[in-house]
Amino acid sequence: MTQHLAAPAAPTSGTHTGWWRDAVIYQVYPRSFADGNGDGMGDLEGVRSRLPYLKDLGVDAVWLSPFYASPQADAGYDVADYRAIDPMFGTLLDADALIRDAHELGLRIIVDLVPNHSSDQHEWFKRALREGPGSPLRARYHFRPGKGENGELPPNDWESIFGGPAWTRTEDGEWYLHLFAPEQPDFNWDNPAVADEFRSILRFWLDMGVDGFRVDVAHGLVKAEGLPDLGGTDQVKLLGNDVMPFFDQDGVHEIYRSWRTILDEYPDERIAVAEAWTPTVERTANYVRPDELHQAFNFQYLGTHWDAAELRAVIDSSLAAMRPVDAPATWVLSNHDVTRHATRFANPAGLGTQLRTAGDRELGLRRARAATLLMLALPGSAYIYQGEELGLPDVTDLPDEVRQDPSFFRAAGQDGYRDGCRVPIPWTVEGSSYGFGSGGSWLPQPDSWGGLSVEAQTGDPGSTLELYRSALAVRREHPGLGAGTAVEWLESPEGVLAFRRDGFVCTANTTGAVVRIPLPGRTLLANETVMIVDDMAELPADTTVWWAV
Repeated sequence: MTQHLAAPAAPTSGTHTGWWRDAVIYQVYPRSFADGNGDGMGDLEGVRSRLPYLKDLGVDAVWLSPFYASPQADAGYDVADYRAIDPMFGTLLDADALIRDAHELGLRIIVDLVPNHSSDQHEWFKRALREGPGSPLRARYHFRPGKGENGELPPNDWESIFGGPAWTRTEDGEWYLHLFAPEQPDFNWDNPAVADEFRSILRFWLDMGVDGFRVDVAHGLVKAEGLPDLGGTDQVKLLGNDVMPFFDQDGVHEIYRSWRTILDEYPDERIAVAEAWTPTVERTANYVRPDELHQAFNFQYLGTHWDAAELRAVIDSSLAAMRPVDAPATWVLSNHDVTRHATRFANPAGLGTQLRTAGDRELGLRRARAATLLMLALPGSAYIYQGEELGLPDVTDLPDEVRQDPSFFRAAGQDGYRDGCRVPIPWTVEGSSYGFGSGGSWLPQPDSWGGLSVEAQTGDPGSTLELYRSALAVRREHPGLGAGTAVEWLESPEGVLAFRRDGFVCTANTTGAVVRIPLPGRTLLANETVMIVDDMAELPADTTVWWAV
């Protein structure tokens, strides 16, 4: 039953427009953030109870990963009903209360939208299977006859991102396309009914008062005409690096232009953010042209090593790509699909974004703290993944029997170790789940979690949590930080980044040794102690410093 609720008012911004251009957006993975009912699984009531913490942290908006009705074959990215809350997370009334409380605190709410595929338990797909070949419902997905003498071979050679073929055969002999798990059949966006349905879904949540959408697999909705073979194997390695017939097709932009029209009908500047894996940042910029979406994730930046030359190249290309389309650059270091950056930076470069080794914890944390200050100094919008403000590492030693990542159970796909960044976060020093909830946690937490908890770090000036709080406060108050389209690079030693913004200089030493530079100005913030000697600043290894000039 659809429940209609009056939309709560969004935070007001006076005469300021374009709030998303410099917003710091905090990603909440609901099942791992806070458990309100003590069943071991995070939920909307848990998120609602911790909103004051996020306000105090200093973020501008909260992005919620999926909470829709779902069989949970892929942690909620397999949606059975886009207008209902899964009972494990709560009800529509809980969502309404969360949105209202967030707005009262001055926080905006962004929700995940999953338009590339549904759950195989979605009513459309269940009817498509029941009604058989030729059903109008099958035309809303990609059903095809197979190849081979008896149709025993898949219709083409596409591989699932999670491993194995991207096709599953039904009992009546036809095959259906799923670029992810078999439980996630892809919609056919050439069918007008699909476009109509998602325009209605957008309005449903906008009427509920949400401030925007993060569009999952935004690059995947349109497939090349005729579904041509790609050729070769290990196709997942091409993701974000090469042209693919099922990703980043030009037809997706017509969809987003129609969505922008809807978003612009609503007050208080509602937005949409593209999760778009593309071969280049220039291709990413196509998603944020003035009549399309507002932001796109910068995966090129996320995958860059802790290396001054590489970072400068990606920063320059990102800013240059966004400038012609008048869109803000975005910066992100971690999310629910990659190993936390405190662990990635603890390991040698070149291992990718899903790792199984803990590496050098001290080194990783120092680099992670420095990388965060660099990210927050750049012009544009920044994303924080829950727990990174605590310096949490990935949990790399989870037993195989507790893992739930679907790609872990499928051969030849991604590594399938995303569970390591999804372990419930710690709030208190003690307790069965370190304050996550009263009934344990759905994934086991390490013994070290208590010492990394919010309680343990609050008030400790050397903690990562207080570093984030200070950085976000300075970012909000300093006129040279936040929105912008460029930085002025300054001369600096090899391995050091140095750039100027209005009244502000950022220096980042990415080397493993102390580097001396001329004193840029007055120290605002640093992730390590900086020594000042005779108008020279000594930058410790892996240290970023903010200076007022």
